[in-house]
Amino acid sequence: MRVGVIGAGPAGLTAALSLQRGGASVDLFESSAQVGGLSRSMDLWGHRVDIGPHRFFSTDERINQFWLDIVGDDYRMVERLTRVYFLGQLIDYPIRPLSAMQKLGWRDACGCLTSYLKEKVSPTYAADEGSFQSWVTSRFGKRLFEMFFQSYSEKLWGIPCSELSDDFAAQRIRNFSLGEAIASAVMPGRSKRHKTLVDQFAYPVGGTGAVYETMAAKFVSLGGRIHLESPVTKVLRRDSKVSGVQLSSNDSIQLDHVVSTMPLSLLINALDDENDPVPAAVHSAIDALKFRNTLLTYLHVDSDDVFDDQWVYIQSPDVAAGRVTNFRNWVPELYRELDTTVLAVERWCDNNSPAWTSDDATLIQECKNELQEIGLLTNQRVTDGHVLRIGRSYPIYRKGYRQHIESVARYLSSIGGITPIGRNGAFKYNNQDHSILMGLLVADNLINGADHDLWSVNSDSDSYHEPTRITDTGLVRSV
Repeated sequence: MRVGVIGAGPAGLTAALSLQRGGASVDLFESSAQVGGLSRSMDLWGHRVDIGPHRFFSTDERINQFWLDIVGDDYRMVERLTRVYFLGQLIDYPIRPLSAMQKLGWRDACGCLTSYLKEKVSPTYAADEGSFQSWVTSRFGKRLFEMFFQSYSEKLWGIPCSELSDDFAAQRIRNFSLGEAIASAVMPGRSKRHKTLVDQFAYPVGGTGAVYETMAAKFVSLGGRIHLESPVTKVLRRDSKVSGVQLSSNDSIQLDHVVSTMPLSLLINALDDENDPVPAAVHSAIDALKFRNTLLTYLHVDSDDVFDDQWVYIQSPDVAAGRVTNFRNWVPELYRELDTTVLAVERWCDNNSPAWTSDDATLIQECKNELQEIGLLTNQRVTDGHVLRIGRSYPIYRKGYRQHIESVARYLSSIGGITPIGRNGAFKYNNQDHSILMGLLVADNLINGADHDLWSVNSDSDSYHEPTRITDTGLVRSV
């Protein structure tokens, strides 16, 4: 079987390697010059850094075993520290009630608890309202929603939380509640039951991108072919079945099947043909599915002591920054022998946002000023900056988006030989583990004739076969 995989991110590389191992002949097409997608790493000022914070965690035995097979012993366990910046304070997240009360003051803390209890007695929203705002409020209360979720979420998605689908919460927060947070604080071991509460995670010593660089090397060693800087512009069809792809160089490659991780909107455009046009209703559906862009501004700080967190959420509407990563607090191999620190300041925007087209010097200065304003930088000197623009990095779960996905999925199912997977390919807000699972499952479908429903991966009904976790000694059964 000759298979083409579009995109060398976590989903695409996992699929390509698994298919090649299973006996397929695989070509992997990547539009950029580097593998890893949103999970790649790069060298900057002598440091190794990721594209924002990338924490790997899963309880699925298949995913963990695959990850360990790639990484081997080249990882460390990281003690997680992440906090929320709110009203001049850094408050532990996940919430630690006594710490939060101390930072907020007893008046605000009691107000949060009162709001939570009031919501339990007299719910604000109907059970089927379906927004992120209603989902979080029903579990935390209105006061905690406004304090810990609203500003950050609206910065990230660019829409009011009342317009954001509750699927985002169901996928990322699941059944977590204030009661769960309190229970985790007083019951040892309970935090390991919920991803949001995990206090330790495995991290590769060469950065997250090392996982995918190793994966690519294994793929090539087995005879797989990687085409870097080779965007796919057309997915060719014959008799209602995919027959190959055409690259930006106008070269065409004949294939039996195509696995696509390119943004779903670009895939539909690539399938469009004047002799067999994509239906107008499908174009209308894909036009309604929007992505959010990421602006990453890296700051080189002349200090080895900035703040203690791996990353901080900025829950404040007064600054544009939404999250700040401190790469000095991951593993020593990232900063080597250097006594400086690299911070990554994340902002999100649309194509028509002034920030998206702003010059690098302006963005660097703005980020520096904002971190000084909120106290994450004090008297430390910023010696340099670097800006990275990442288009289509977050699929926006606007309420009603599912019906548009279903319309596109029905159309794609009418075409033989095409499977979309991954964060952008399936319009799913995936973590690394979800994308790896999609890659494993699509290979099982194609090689072994399995019938996994890939659209259901990373849904609120996810179930894991064997609960496991990665520790410093390898894979162990969860209890």
